[in-house]
Amino acid sequence: MAATLAASLSQETIQKAPGRLGGWVRRALLTLVIMAFVVLLGWFVALRQALLFLVGLGMGLVLAGVSFGFTTGWRNFIERRDPSGVLAQLLLLALAAAICIPMLAAHPTDLRAALGPPSVSLLVGAFVFGACMQVADGCGSGTLYKAGLGIPLNTVILPVFAVGSFLGSATLERWLALGSVSPYGLVTHLGGAKALGLTLVGLAVLAVCVLRCANPTARRLQPKLIIGAVLLAILAALNFAIAGQPWGIVYGFGLWAAKLATAAGLFDPATNAFWSEAVNTTTLHQSIFLDVTSITDIGILAGALWIAAGKSRSTARPLTGTQWLVGIIAGFLLGYSSRLAFGCNIGAMVSGISTGSVHGWIWVAMAYLGSLLGVRVRGRFFAY
Repeated sequence: MAATLAASLSQETIQKAPGRLGGWVRRALLTLVIMAFVVLLGWFVALRQALLFLVGLGMGLVLAGVSFGFTTGWRNFIERRDPSGVLAQLLLLALAAAICIPMLAAHPTDLRAALGPPSVSLLVGAFVFGACMQVADGCGSGTLYKAGLGIPLNTVILPVFAVGSFLGSATLERWLALGSVSPYGLVTHLGGAKALGLTLVGLAVLAVCVLRCANPTARRLQPKLIIGAVLLAILAALNFAIAGQPWGIVYGFGLWAAKLATAAGLFDPATNAFWSEAVNTTTLHQSIFLDVTSITDIGILAGALWIAAGKSRSTARPLTGTQWLVGIIAGFLLGYSSRLAFGCNIGAMVSGISTGSVHGWIWVAMAYLGSLLGVRVRGRFFAY
């Protein structure tokens, strides 16, 4: 009997070995490609861009490696009162704020906060984004790293997201005309110490509320999510220091689509309020490798690809035609609404709150309300 069991285990090991070996080979080859890209980027573009790519690579490794999902964390709290994902996000916000707000206060001319104007655009955009990220099962960063992992729906959603982001930016002026006030930065108006104190108090209050509403048997933080929160906070701070601006996601998506539309003669940026702004015009006409958001986005994709290279292919249940259609529509609205809301879970929530922008807090409130609806819609179309 023992001999039979040993033979069985030996046979199983032999069968699995090629898969494991294949994973190591794929990762080794991908590592060489990534290293070569970093060298070429630093040599032909700029050392700063090579460093930002490495920061993005780290973000992708963390997001995909520990499955740090903003969307999933919110959905688990709404459906099961499991607070682990939300608490990890609050920890990320607190750590990032503890690093970035003092940096911003000390270097106000070299660094800029992720400021967005409180507006009708923000209210509508954040609500729609919160709903659609649940339906599409991914926010900006989630769509990016899940596409890198090769998840079919997110892979298809990524280009649709980009188109939506571009169209959102092209129509942003009309939305702002419905009503808006000037952006409010806590660091500028209150100073670094008060801004940080107020931010940490606000996050602590949210944490207490989450714990009070949570399932008593689920009031804990998963170790891997704690590690993910700490690493992402450090990487976000590095991005802030190197780029001179906070971590963003969706601007890169919109830029890629805008470049294609302009090159195809379908869009004239000179006639558009958003893309005719000096900074956006410059970015539109230069290489995407010079755009700080694009290069970190590419890094996140590379990091997720590296994680995926060592794993076997997913055997997830195929989607129906209706599910594909609903997911793609949600992906387009994700892109469009993210521009109206001045960012996604990263650009508006993480970067906004961690650099003292009031619009980040407004975004969280409206996106959560949207998620309450989105979870119900997802249950209608994607329940198995």
